[in-house]
Amino acid sequence: MATTKKAASFEATEQVHKIRITLTSRKVKELEKVCDDLIKGARSKNLKNFHGPVRLPTKVLRITTRKSPCGEGSNTWDRFEMRIHKRLIDLHSPAEVVRQITSINIDPSVEVEVTINSEATPAAESQ
Repeated sequence: MATTKKAASFEATEQVHKIRITLTSRKVKELEKVCDDLIKGARSKNLKNFHGPVRLPTKVLRITTRKSPCGEGSNTWDRFEMRIHKRLIDLHSPAEVVRQITSINIDPSVEVEVTINSEATPAAESQ
């Protein structure tokens, strides 16, 4: 009976997970480089079930302010904007494989968020 519990726990560690990697940055070149590195890593591990990078709409944050500090003079305005680019990559693999894929060097300007949702495997459902 003890051997079946060990076998069941081993199957649970090899459980396939739905993993969503969200990449956010203000710099497009660095963001695309990290996306390419992640996709190359997934292909090198022979993962068949991955989607992406999905390009989400760019958020544009705008600030309009007066140039004159005292309010006197002509009404001249400065317009500043910051663009935030976002990419999604979906993977279906064990968590250990994702750790190996995401162990690349990531530029400090790129923010990475990893969300893991576990799928039910047939072996886990029978218990």
